[in-house]
Amino acid sequence: MNDLERKFHNAMIDVYRKADKECGYRATRFLQMLGEKGGVKTAKELISKDGGTEGFLKLWQFGRLDLSIEALVQQKEFRELFSDEELAMCKERLGNYGYEVK
Repeated sequence: MNDLERKFHNAMIDVYRKADKECGYRATRFLQMLGEKGGVKTAKELISKDGGTEGFLKLWQFGRLDLSIEALVQQKEFRELFSDEELAMCKERLGNYGYEVK
């Protein structure tokens, strides 16, 4: 794992902690995947799911799509870890739920 991948992995853990602390949403399967596969592989697997994930919908219900993997992937510092297709999928999914990527 290079420095950027490690930084992304840690950002994914931070997202989990914030969702737990600020929304009371404990995504235990997500945390388990992080431990098994690391941040980048987990993100790629989850963002490629047709229609999104249960976690994405939960965060939308809480009004916290800023804590979604899709939003994290869109951050400028992490974009190079993902393909143009993956970035487009994330942006479209977020847009479909009213979240504007900055």
